[in-house]
Amino acid sequence: MDGGDYSVAGGVEDVYGEDAASMDQPVTPWTVSVASGYSLMRDPRHNKGLAFTEKERDAHYLRGLLPPVVLTQELQEKKLMHNLRQYQVPLQRYMALMDLQERNERLFYKLLVDNVEELLPVVYTPTVGEACQKYGSIFRRPQGLYVSLKEKGKILEVLKNWPQRSVQVIVVTDGERILGLGDLGCQGMGIPVGKLSLYTALGGVRPSACLPITIDVGTNNEKLLNDEFYIGLRQRRATGQEYAELLHEFMSAVKQNYGEKVLIQFEDFANHNAFELLARYSSSHLVFNDDIQGTASVVLAGLLAALRLLGGTLADHRFLFLGAGEAGTGIAELIALEMSKQTGNPIEENRKKIWLVDSRGLIVDSRKESLQHFKKPWAHEHEPVKELVDAVKAIKPTVLIGTSGVGKQFTKEVVEAMAALNEKPLIMALSNPTSQAECTAEEAYTWSEGRAIFASGSPFDPFEYDGKVFVPGQANNAYIFPGFGLGVKISGAIRVHDDMLLAACLASHLPQPKDLVKYAESCMYSPKYRTYR
Repeated sequence: MDGGDYSVAGGVEDVYGEDAASMDQPVTPWTVSVASGYSLMRDPRHNKGLAFTEKERDAHYLRGLLPPVVLTQELQEKKLMHNLRQYQVPLQRYMALMDLQERNERLFYKLLVDNVEELLPVVYTPTVGEACQKYGSIFRRPQGLYVSLKEKGKILEVLKNWPQRSVQVIVVTDGERILGLGDLGCQGMGIPVGKLSLYTALGGVRPSACLPITIDVGTNNEKLLNDEFYIGLRQRRATGQEYAELLHEFMSAVKQNYGEKVLIQFEDFANHNAFELLARYSSSHLVFNDDIQGTASVVLAGLLAALRLLGGTLADHRFLFLGAGEAGTGIAELIALEMSKQTGNPIEENRKKIWLVDSRGLIVDSRKESLQHFKKPWAHEHEPVKELVDAVKAIKPTVLIGTSGVGKQFTKEVVEAMAALNEKPLIMALSNPTSQAECTAEEAYTWSEGRAIFASGSPFDPFEYDGKVFVPGQANNAYIFPGFGLGVKISGAIRVHDDMLLAACLASHLPQPKDLVKYAESCMYSPKYRTYR
């Protein structure tokens, strides 16, 4: 061969040079303007797998890239649910669902929407907790944005790397307090990913409008720092000014890039940062803390519903909390606020009916000087009490709520003391995951001789006692934040106010379908009136 002509004969000549890249044209235009069938099947937002119709296979260059059979989404769903049910280990189901989400987004959400009761414990608590603990080992591909100390000064550029421009909801964590499991650092990403999948499945928010973010400032978890598979920064957590500056840059960049109306949901920050961030940015950004405000909303909704069995009003009851962090103080404040709306009494007076126990015992006035600022409103006049069972006997609560993040704290003695004081003791063991619940449903029903009204954060199976089957309630944020977030977005709100949270609570226990108008106005997701936009 002479002359150096090595072109292959035949085909259509590329007259305009559109099928080749060059120094002046580094990207082949055709690959940008027209999606090939091969790339289409590898885009989870558009891939339909074997559900592509005959016409779609012709139109999108899919001929030969798929087996000839056409399967409907319904048939695909049936097959996948059959496969998922074969797994005995919940984490295997979680990994299979995440794999599906990464290859066929539409089918993933159809699966989740149609089987929400069965799959909620898989994509959310309790299984997501184990997934976060092992995130480094099961990590396949990133599902959100990672903003670390390395990106300080460049966070706006990082946000612009995300391909979607019309982001409406951001769930962000720094991984310091993941469920009741503690500091999981960068591996806390499983929480924003799981929460946002529920924003879509339960709240109808488009997946492309959702952005999960993990802010990596290091971890104090020695096990992770020594784990060769850990995916985050291998350093101790940044604190103080360094931490505050990074968060401020992040909040400013989010507002600059996505505008005033993007909802930022803080998730699983440690107490000292959670309250500070909410106080600092609630007046300048559309922010919502699920641990403080979301938990409070769903628990208050449960309490209002339980009054049908207990009788009386909120103000007629006494409340004792085990745990005085974000969840405990958040719930307590919303209860006191609702009491004020019902009775017209000052909130300070209503707080006196609510008592909190922390790791040092009952929060009382004599401890006030040493208390963190968010605990001080709950320091009442009383002699010090160290043990929970003694606090129950002294305060004589009608409602016992656990938000401690420490399992097995509602012992037999504690539950029996509640049952001795009340015909129908209301016991809420809210800590997640299941291993961290203050007691199990079986323990609550057994130790109270079947008289307890019980709810938990993670699901428990029905339990038979003395010939009766008890179905435990679940007081989980999943019943609030997807609908609440949707309501905030469609209302065009630019700030979150307490009245919005109260409206969501009231909507959650509507007795009649005719009240769906009020339900829609509050945009509260309820399993009783399950609707998907």
